[in-house]
Amino acid sequence: MSEITTRAAKSESINLRATERQKALLRRAAEATDHSLTDFILGSAVDQAERVLADRRWFTASDEQFAEFVRLLDAPLPSTSKFDRLFARRSRFASNAD
Repeated sequence: MSEITTRAAKSESINLRATERQKALLRRAAEATDHSLTDFILGSAVDQAERVLADRRWFTASDEQFAEFVRLLDAPLPSTSKFDRLFARRSRFASNAD
């Protein structure tokens, strides 16, 4: 579970509705992990929220750092036998007409 749900005092309420099946599933999972239903739901929701937002964070860099970053992105990959073998294989996503 995320530390966010266990460290700070809980002072806010979140109300939600669920089907009987959803509630039973959540309750079984909470019991299986020795968590209360509330802690299980909050921990799972916070973990998912952190994953969703991880790619949307702002990063700052100086002009020099950004230029180096772009240079590295634009640089060709080193040619290795592993890359050559990988690129020589037919793609699983290629259609039969290719």
